[in-house]
Amino acid sequence: MDLRALQKPFKDQYRKDPQSSKITLKAQGVQTDTPLSCSIDIGRALYEAQAHTGVGGMGTGACSGDLLLGALAACAQITCQMVATALGITTQKIEVTVEGDLDLRGTLGIAKDVPVGFEQIRLHFDIDAPEATPEQIALLKEKTEQYCVVMQTLTKPPQIEVGWSQQE
Repeated sequence: MDLRALQKPFKDQYRKDPQSSKITLKAQGVQTDTPLSCSIDIGRALYEAQAHTGVGGMGTGACSGDLLLGALAACAQITCQMVATALGITTQKIEVTVEGDLDLRGTLGIAKDVPVGFEQIRLHFDIDAPEATPEQIALLKEKTEQYCVVMQTLTKPPQIEVGWSQQE
C-alpha cells in the first residue's frame, strides 16, 4: 500500500485549509432495561457495554475500562502499522497489548482514599521486523508515540466540559 499517496490529498487539503482538518467524533450512551448495561452508538456501529463483574455486571460484554484500553490498543496498533509503512519498515508482526490496574473499592465508594479509575496503564509493543535497523525501530517508537491520538489524549488530558439537562 502506498500510504503517502493515499494521504497526500488529505495533507494537501489540510495545509491549504487548516479549518477543514477539524473533526468532531461523537459517542452516545443509551439506557437499556438494566442499570448494569447500556448501548453505545458511535455513529457507524452500536456496541453493548456492561458494568464489570467486580461491581455486579454479568461479564458477557465489555466494561467501560475494557473499551478505554481497547481504544488505546486500537489506536497504538494502527498508528504503529501506518508509521512502519510510511517509514518503509517491513514487519512480520506488530502486536499491541494494553493492561490497566484499578481498585474497585474507589468505584464502589467504599474507600475514600482509593482513586476512582485506572492507577496505571501499561502499553507494550511486540514488533518483528528482522530487516529493520535499531535506528529505524527507534524512529518507529518515537513517531508511533508522537502520533497515537489516544495515547496523547491520555498523557495530556483535554479539558472536559460536562453538561446536564433534565426533561420536564
